[in-house]
Amino acid sequence: MSTPRQTGARWQEETPWQGGASSRSGAPWQRGAPPHEGSPWSGAPEDTAVHEESFAALCRSSPWRWETLRFSLHWVPGAQDRPAQPVRAWLRRPSDLRVETLRGHALYTSTSLERSRDDFYVADTPRSWLLPPGLVTPVYDDDGLVTRRPEAAYGDPVFGGGRWQAILDPVELVGPAPVPPYLPEQRPARLRSLAAGAFAKRRVWCATVEPTVRYRPVTAAHPLAPGPTRIAVDTATGVCVYSHVLSGPYAGQGHRLVVEGVDEYQLDDLFTREDFDLTDVSHHLPWRVPGH
Repeated sequence: MSTPRQTGARWQEETPWQGGASSRSGAPWQRGAPPHEGSPWSGAPEDTAVHEESFAALCRSSPWRWETLRFSLHWVPGAQDRPAQPVRAWLRRPSDLRVETLRGHALYTSTSLERSRDDFYVADTPRSWLLPPGLVTPVYDDDGLVTRRPEAAYGDPVFGGGRWQAILDPVELVGPAPVPPYLPEQRPARLRSLAAGAFAKRRVWCATVEPTVRYRPVTAAHPLAPGPTRIAVDTATGVCVYSHVLSGPYAGQGHRLVVEGVDEYQLDDLFTREDFDLTDVSHHLPWRVPGH
Protein backbone atom coordinates (compact mmCIF):
# COMPACT_ATOMS: atom_id res chain seq x y z
CA MET A 1 0.00 0.00 0.00
CA SER A 2 1.29 3.42 -0.85
CA THR A 3 1.36 6.03 1.88
CA PRO A 4 1.31 9.80 1.52
CA ARG A 5 5.00 10.17 2.24
CA GLN A 6 7.34 12.64 0.68
CA THR A 7 10.94 11.66 0.23
CA GLY A 8 13.93 13.65 -0.83
CA ALA A 9 12.32 16.99 0.07
CA ARG A 10 14.88 19.74 0.26
CA TRP A 11 15.07 21.92 3.35
CA GLN A 12 15.81 25.58 3.08
CA GLU A 13 16.41 27.29 6.41
CA GLU A 14 14.09 30.25 6.74
CA THR A 15 13.05 32.60 9.48
CA PRO A 16 9.50 33.97 9.80
CA TRP A 17 10.79 37.46 8.98
CA GLN A 18 12.40 36.88 5.61
CA GLY A 19 11.79 34.95 2.47
CA GLY A 20 15.21 33.42 1.80
CA ALA A 21 18.09 31.94 3.73
CA SER A 22 18.35 33.13 7.30
CA SER A 23 20.94 35.48 8.66
CA ARG A 24 22.31 35.11 12.18
CA SER A 25 22.95 38.84 12.53
CA GLY A 26 20.86 41.94 12.05
CA ALA A 27 17.54 40.24 12.88
CA PRO A 28 14.68 42.65 12.08
CA TRP A 29 13.19 42.51 15.59
CA GLN A 30 16.36 43.86 17.22
CA ARG A 31 16.10 47.45 18.40
CA GLY A 32 17.42 49.79 15.76
CA ALA A 33 17.84 47.11 13.10
CA PRO A 34 16.19 47.90 9.74
CA PRO A 35 13.64 45.44 8.36
CA HIS A 36 15.10 42.69 6.22
CA GLU A 37 14.42 43.05 2.51
CA GLY A 38 11.24 41.12 1.75
CA SER A 39 10.07 41.06 5.37
CA PRO A 40 6.29 41.10 5.97
CA TRP A 41 6.27 44.62 7.40
CA SER A 42 7.56 47.96 6.20
CA GLY A 43 8.03 49.60 9.61
CA ALA A 44 8.88 48.43 13.10
CA PRO A 45 7.40 45.11 14.27
CA GLU A 46 5.33 46.92 16.93
CA ASP A 47 3.37 48.68 14.14
CA THR A 48 1.73 45.44 12.94
CA ALA A 49 -1.76 44.52 14.15
CA VAL A 50 -1.02 41.63 16.53
CA HIS A 51 -2.31 42.13 20.05
CA GLU A 52 -0.90 40.38 23.09
CA GLU A 53 -4.31 38.94 24.06
CA SER A 54 -4.79 37.49 20.57
CA PHE A 55 -1.29 35.99 20.49
CA ALA A 56 -1.88 34.35 23.88
CA ALA A 57 -5.23 32.98 22.70
CA LEU A 58 -3.58 31.49 19.60
CA CYS A 59 -1.03 29.71 21.82
CA ARG A 60 -3.94 28.09 23.72
CA SER A 61 -5.84 27.02 20.60
CA SER A 62 -3.89 24.12 19.11
CA PRO A 63 -6.03 21.24 20.53
CA TRP A 64 -9.10 22.62 18.72
CA ARG A 65 -7.57 23.73 15.39
CA TRP A 66 -6.55 20.41 13.84
CA GLU A 67 -6.94 16.63 14.14
CA THR A 68 -4.18 15.36 11.86
CA LEU A 69 -0.87 16.99 10.99
CA ARG A 70 1.98 16.10 8.66
CA PHE A 71 5.19 18.03 9.20
CA SER A 72 8.98 17.98 9.09
CA LEU A 73 10.93 19.02 12.19
CA HIS A 74 14.50 20.33 12.24
CA TRP A 75 16.34 20.99 15.50
CA VAL A 76 18.83 23.88 15.55
CA PRO A 77 21.73 23.11 17.93
CA GLY A 78 23.75 25.55 19.97
CA ALA A 79 27.35 26.36 19.23
CA GLN A 80 28.66 23.40 21.26
CA ASP A 81 25.90 20.88 20.44
CA ARG A 82 25.78 18.13 17.86
CA PRO A 83 23.02 18.58 15.26
CA ALA A 84 20.06 16.22 15.59
CA GLN A 85 18.62 14.30 12.67
CA PRO A 86 15.62 16.03 11.03
CA VAL A 87 12.47 13.94 10.85
CA ARG A 88 9.10 13.83 9.12
CA ALA A 89 6.01 12.94 11.15
CA TRP A 90 2.34 12.04 10.74
CA LEU A 91 0.26 12.75 13.83
CA ARG A 92 -3.39 11.83 14.34
CA ARG A 93 -4.94 12.97 17.58
CA PRO A 94 -5.31 11.80 20.22
CA SER A 95 -2.74 9.00 20.21
CA ASP A 96 -1.33 8.03 16.79
CA LEU A 97 2.14 9.00 15.55
CA ARG A 98 4.54 7.90 12.83
CA VAL A 99 8.06 9.30 12.53
CA GLU A 100 10.47 8.79 9.61
CA THR A 101 13.74 10.17 8.39
CA LEU A 102 13.48 12.58 5.48
CA ARG A 103 14.51 9.69 3.22
CA GLY A 104 11.53 7.57 4.31
CA HIS A 105 13.13 5.22 6.86
CA ALA A 106 10.67 4.49 9.69
CA LEU A 107 11.93 5.45 13.15
CA TYR A 108 8.89 5.18 15.39
CA THR A 109 5.18 4.32 15.40
CA SER A 110 2.66 4.66 18.19
CA THR A 111 -1.07 3.98 18.21
CA SER A 112 -3.93 3.04 20.52
CA LEU A 113 -5.39 0.66 17.91
CA GLU A 114 -3.29 -2.27 19.15
CA ARG A 115 -3.25 -1.27 22.83
CA SER A 116 -5.18 -2.96 25.63
CA ARG A 117 -7.58 -0.73 27.56
CA ASP A 118 -7.26 -2.74 30.79
CA ASP A 119 -4.91 -0.27 32.46
CA PHE A 120 -7.21 2.62 31.60
CA TYR A 121 -10.22 1.14 33.40
CA VAL A 122 -8.20 -0.18 36.37
CA ALA A 123 -6.47 3.16 37.03
CA ASP A 124 -8.86 4.94 39.36
CA THR A 125 -7.51 8.48 39.18
CA PRO A 126 -9.30 11.71 38.23
CA ARG A 127 -7.05 12.24 35.21
CA SER A 128 -7.81 8.81 33.74
CA TRP A 129 -11.44 9.90 33.27
CA LEU A 130 -10.78 13.28 31.68
CA LEU A 131 -12.15 13.73 28.18
CA PRO A 132 -9.94 14.54 25.17
CA PRO A 133 -9.88 18.28 24.30
CA GLY A 134 -11.92 17.65 21.17
CA LEU A 135 -14.87 16.57 23.31
CA VAL A 136 -14.94 19.64 25.55
CA THR A 137 -15.64 23.25 24.66
CA PRO A 138 -13.28 26.09 25.60
CA VAL A 139 -14.10 29.79 25.87
CA TYR A 140 -13.52 31.46 22.49
CA ASP A 141 -12.95 35.09 21.61
CA ASP A 142 -14.58 36.87 18.67
CA ASP A 143 -11.87 35.56 16.30
CA GLY A 144 -12.40 31.90 17.25
CA LEU A 145 -9.26 31.70 19.39
CA VAL A 146 -9.24 30.18 22.88
CA THR A 147 -9.17 32.59 25.81
CA ARG A 148 -9.75 29.97 28.52
CA ARG A 149 -9.05 26.24 28.36
CA PRO A 150 -11.21 23.72 30.28
CA GLU A 151 -9.83 20.76 32.19
CA ALA A 152 -9.16 17.94 29.73
CA ALA A 153 -6.74 15.13 28.87
CA TYR A 154 -4.20 17.29 27.04
CA GLY A 155 -1.12 15.88 25.39
CA ASP A 156 -0.09 14.59 21.98
CA PRO A 157 2.00 11.52 21.16
CA VAL A 158 5.67 12.53 21.12
CA PHE A 159 8.95 11.21 19.79
CA GLY A 160 12.03 11.57 21.94
CA GLY A 161 10.42 13.82 24.57
CA GLY A 162 12.04 17.19 25.09
CA ARG A 163 10.23 20.18 23.57
CA TRP A 164 8.11 18.13 21.17
CA GLN A 165 4.88 18.55 23.16
CA ALA A 166 5.41 22.29 23.74
CA ILE A 167 5.97 22.82 20.01
CA LEU A 168 2.67 21.16 19.10
CA ASP A 169 0.76 22.97 21.87
CA PRO A 170 2.67 26.05 23.13
CA VAL A 171 0.25 26.86 25.97
CA GLU A 172 3.13 26.86 28.50
CA LEU A 173 4.16 30.27 27.17
CA VAL A 174 0.90 31.98 28.18
CA GLY A 175 -0.96 29.72 30.60
CA PRO A 176 -4.43 28.12 30.20
CA ALA A 177 -6.30 31.35 31.00
CA PRO A 178 -5.67 35.10 31.09
CA VAL A 179 -4.01 36.59 34.16
CA PRO A 180 -5.85 39.53 35.78
CA PRO A 181 -4.27 42.84 34.77
CA TYR A 182 -3.65 43.73 38.42
CA LEU A 183 -1.50 40.57 38.86
CA PRO A 184 1.09 40.85 36.06
CA GLU A 185 3.64 38.97 38.18
CA GLN A 186 1.50 35.82 37.76
CA ARG A 187 2.17 35.62 34.02
CA PRO A 188 4.40 32.74 32.91
CA ALA A 189 6.17 34.99 30.40
CA ARG A 190 6.29 38.53 29.05
CA LEU A 191 5.54 39.02 25.36
CA ARG A 192 7.53 41.63 23.43
CA SER A 193 7.83 42.80 19.82
CA LEU A 194 4.69 41.13 18.48
CA ALA A 195 4.45 41.01 14.70
CA ALA A 196 2.75 39.22 11.84
CA GLY A 197 4.96 37.33 9.41
CA ALA A 198 5.28 34.32 7.14
CA PHE A 199 7.21 31.07 7.47
CA ALA A 200 7.36 28.26 4.88
CA LYS A 201 4.64 30.09 2.89
CA ARG A 202 2.25 30.09 5.86
CA ARG A 203 1.03 32.98 8.03
CA VAL A 204 2.52 33.22 11.50
CA TRP A 205 2.44 35.51 14.51
CA CYS A 206 5.81 36.26 16.07
CA ALA A 207 6.86 37.41 19.54
CA THR A 208 9.85 37.57 21.83
CA VAL A 209 9.04 35.51 24.93
CA GLU A 210 10.76 36.37 28.22
CA PRO A 211 9.98 33.70 30.85
CA THR A 212 9.27 34.74 34.44
CA VAL A 213 9.54 32.83 37.73
CA ARG A 214 5.99 31.55 37.06
CA TYR A 215 7.02 29.79 33.85
CA ARG A 216 6.38 26.03 34.06
CA PRO A 217 7.33 23.90 31.05
CA VAL A 218 4.98 21.08 30.09
CA THR A 219 7.96 18.71 30.00
CA ALA A 220 10.19 19.23 33.04
CA ALA A 221 13.71 20.46 32.24
CA HIS A 222 12.78 20.99 28.57
CA PRO A 223 11.26 24.49 28.27
CA LEU A 224 10.32 25.86 24.89
CA ALA A 225 11.71 29.21 26.09
CA PRO A 226 14.70 28.61 28.44
CA GLY A 227 15.50 32.33 28.22
CA PRO A 228 14.48 35.25 25.99
CA THR A 229 13.32 33.44 22.86
CA ARG A 230 11.96 34.59 19.51
CA ILE A 231 9.11 32.31 18.44
CA ALA A 232 6.57 32.09 15.63
CA VAL A 233 3.17 30.40 15.90
CA ASP A 234 1.27 29.21 12.83
CA THR A 235 -2.05 31.09 12.75
CA ALA A 236 -4.03 28.20 11.21
CA THR A 237 -2.89 25.41 13.57
CA GLY A 238 -1.58 27.10 16.73
CA VAL A 239 1.68 25.12 16.40
CA CYS A 240 5.00 26.78 17.22
CA VAL A 241 6.87 26.51 13.92
CA TYR A 242 9.99 28.51 14.84
CA SER A 243 12.06 29.21 17.93
CA HIS A 244 15.44 30.83 18.49
CA VAL A 245 16.91 31.38 21.97
CA LEU A 246 18.39 34.87 22.00
CA SER A 247 20.57 34.80 25.13
CA GLY A 248 21.62 32.71 28.09
CA PRO A 249 23.22 29.25 28.33
CA TYR A 250 21.06 27.93 25.49
CA ALA A 251 21.58 30.85 23.10
CA GLY A 252 21.37 29.82 19.47
CA GLN A 253 19.25 26.74 20.03
CA GLY A 254 15.83 26.40 18.47
CA HIS A 255 13.78 24.52 15.93
CA ARG A 256 12.10 24.85 12.53
CA LEU A 257 8.85 23.02 11.81
CA VAL A 258 7.39 22.96 8.30
CA VAL A 259 3.68 22.16 8.11
CA GLU A 260 3.13 19.90 5.07
CA GLY A 261 -0.50 18.90 5.54
CA VAL A 262 -3.38 19.64 7.90
CA ASP A 263 -6.44 17.43 8.52
CA GLU A 264 -5.51 14.99 5.78
CA TYR A 265 -7.06 11.53 5.68
CA GLN A 266 -4.55 9.14 7.29
CA LEU A 267 -4.87 5.36 7.05
CA ASP A 268 -4.51 3.16 10.14
CA ASP A 269 -1.65 1.39 8.32
CA LEU A 270 0.57 4.42 8.91
CA PHE A 271 0.56 3.80 12.66
CA THR A 272 0.47 -0.02 12.96
CA ARG A 273 3.28 -2.54 12.71
CA GLU A 274 1.23 -4.88 10.52
CA ASP A 275 -0.35 -3.86 7.22
CA PHE A 276 -4.16 -4.20 7.37
CA ASP A 277 -4.25 -4.00 3.55
CA LEU A 278 -6.86 -1.26 3.70
CA THR A 279 -8.00 0.72 0.68
CA ASP A 280 -7.04 4.38 0.60
CA VAL A 281 -10.41 5.91 -0.29
CA SER A 282 -8.91 9.38 -0.56
CA HIS A 283 -7.68 8.38 -4.06
CA HIS A 284 -9.80 7.63 -7.11
CA LEU A 285 -10.96 4.01 -7.35
CA PRO A 286 -11.36 2.83 -10.98
CA TRP A 287 -14.54 0.86 -11.74
CA ARG A 288 -13.90 -1.67 -14.50
CA VAL A 289 -16.92 -2.78 -16.55
CA PRO A 290 -16.52 -6.19 -18.25
CA GLY A 291 -16.60 -6.04 -22.02
CA HIS A 292 -15.67 -2.35 -22.24
